[in-house]
Amino acid sequence: MVEDSDAIRLPVAAALSAQGFELAGAADGNDLEALLPSFAPDLVILDIMLPGRDGFELLQVIRRTSSAAVLMLTARDALADGVQGLTGGADDYVIKPFAMAELVACIHAVLRRT
Repeated sequence: MVEDSDAIRLPVAAALSAQGFELAGAADGNDLEALLPSFAPDLVILDIMLPGRDGFELLQVIRRTSSAAVLMLTARDALADGVQGLTGGADDYVIKPFAMAELVACIHAVLRRT
């Protein structure tokens, strides 16, 4: 999960761990790029508004270097942002605020497809 806000990343990570998912958290793109070779995730939960490189740029890095599915989890709710994420290679796009049950359902749906 790549999310710069501890207030979002930590509770989501705890909830997903309780659901049986193995997680690694990253606060920015540099952390993500360091994790990808060794962690090899099935799914990356990716925020857009991150320090340094934004989520759209990181999506392209993920697509070049990994076969992981990508679920974008972001406050950017403009139609153009969702379209950019999905046409750029994201497998799903969830807008904050979100319900944990919705996020878990989206994760399961993406993992079923990939």
